[in-house]
Amino acid sequence: MHKKIVLIYTGGTIGMVQDPQSGTLVPFDFNHLLTKIPELESLDIEFVVKTFDQPIDSSNMNVSHWMQLIEMVEEQYEQADGFVVLHGSDTMAYTASALSFAFENLKKPIVLTGSQLPIGILRSDARENLITAIEIASATDTNGVPRIQEVCVYFEYNLYRGNRIYKHSSEDFEAFDSPNYPLLAQAGVNLTFNEQYTDRSGGHDLTTYKDFDPRVSVLRLFPGMTAESISHALSNQEMKALILLTYGSGNAPMDSHLNAGLMEVINRGVYVVNITQCPSGGVSQKKYEAGEHLDKIGVISGGDMTFEAAMTKMMHLLALEKDGIDLIKSYQKDLRGELS
Repeated sequence: MHKKIVLIYTGGTIGMVQDPQSGTLVPFDFNHLLTKIPELESLDIEFVVKTFDQPIDSSNMNVSHWMQLIEMVEEQYEQADGFVVLHGSDTMAYTASALSFAFENLKKPIVLTGSQLPIGILRSDARENLITAIEIASATDTNGVPRIQEVCVYFEYNLYRGNRIYKHSSEDFEAFDSPNYPLLAQAGVNLTFNEQYTDRSGGHDLTTYKDFDPRVSVLRLFPGMTAESISHALSNQEMKALILLTYGSGNAPMDSHLNAGLMEVINRGVYVVNITQCPSGGVSQKKYEAGEHLDKIGVISGGDMTFEAAMTKMMHLLALEKDGIDLIKSYQKDLRGELS
């Protein structure tokens, strides 16, 4: 029995081909996908192609685009066996994290992929990424159950949990890394799934959350920060949450201006989250005195979440309009595999 895969094109490098007249790169018409990649015909898959009305560079991705993506998936969810989202790599980690929080009890794969070179370029990584992403989205076990039942990212032979990645290279084909969580699958001669790391625990009907509250600010610490720069960063009266990017295992200078500023925003109801600047590892606020003082004033530990997951998780929870204690408890709880 053939599978039905919904292919959603948002924009990005993967969808570009060279115009034969002008020589410039122009968006590819994904309705003619099989003519460009005839190998897909051997997969016995029915494709449903959905595209943004105006494909975008992923640098322009915002909350409204996430909502559009969520609605596209929701509309096709019952009929489809899986989804492949073609997305620019620059903000793919943000979108993958956002989608993971948007869908609770997901039982079908949502695979994001893209490329470092356009599909129309001879040396492009687009063809392999796209073909394998489609294979992953249609893969089932011996009982016909999808092998992947979560939001994930496939790039350069590796399948990652979507809310565990960050883009670490603008030039390498292996553009992403997931330092705090193992690969879900690897594509070599065989497509090997690491089932002990995949999430197939969804036991209830799908619940969709479309809203994200973007009123989150960021403060990245650096040596030599002045009182004026701290005050300016914390003066936004519209922010509902602040992501504090700290050193090492969650350490910050024991600076009176910083402490006073953080206490002031926390007292007015702003949630402050501690995320490490380190690509791997996580926050342990009580490990050193330089982190414990943050814990004492009410800063929330982000554990080993990526910055992208920490940001989108907060936007998701703020949109649910939970009260203070409930939001903090939910934030510190592993919701979609984003937190160890």
